[in-house]
Amino acid sequence: MATKRRKLSNPLALAVMVLLTERPMHPYEIAQTLRQRGKDTSLKINYGSLYTVVQNLEKHGFVEVAEVQRQGNRPERTLYGITDAGREEATEWLSDLLAVPAREFPIFESALSLMGVLHPDEVARLLAERLKTLEVRAAGARGGLEKLYETLPRIFLVETEYQLHMVEAEAEWIRGFLRELEDGTLDGAQQWRTFHETGEVPPEFQDLEDRHFDR
Repeated sequence: MATKRRKLSNPLALAVMVLLTERPMHPYEIAQTLRQRGKDTSLKINYGSLYTVVQNLEKHGFVEVAEVQRQGNRPERTLYGITDAGREEATEWLSDLLAVPAREFPIFESALSLMGVLHPDEVARLLAERLKTLEVRAAGARGGLEKLYETLPRIFLVETEYQLHMVEAEAEWIRGFLRELEDGTLDGAQQWRTFHETGEVPPEFQDLEDRHFDR
């Protein structure tokens, strides 16, 4: 099943619509509420971009002005509420994101695809450095989760659990890769070293590349 092409693709727009299903809010209140609930660990949130997102949602009929508040000499505060079209869009969009795996392009994956230009020993050093950072990050996240479990239902922490799981999974993969690189069992590692020692691409690597791109 393919994901439907949508008028808006910024995940922050989805977060705004979901939040507005609770009650009408001013953009600044939306930003503050998302931060208070820890959503800024999963979304890039700043007031300027959020205001643009709200304007785009209004343009497409997903939110509308619900109230304009005036208090003394203070600037007017425009509160936005979600429309029926916005509820439908939010429901369909979220359902697609949960059900359909999207092809994403993480920066680390891109770096792995290009790492052959570096010497294997240098790659090992860099990955070991990354592993230490991941282990510290995982330990901190694990400790933070344990404390959060004491005050919040788990349903509010699932994205944090997922983040921790992904960090731990990446760390475990790196450990295994480093073991193979260090003990010489990584298929192709010797040719990789030969390339850096001679400056020439091993013939078997060239043949494999040609076959790969001819597919």
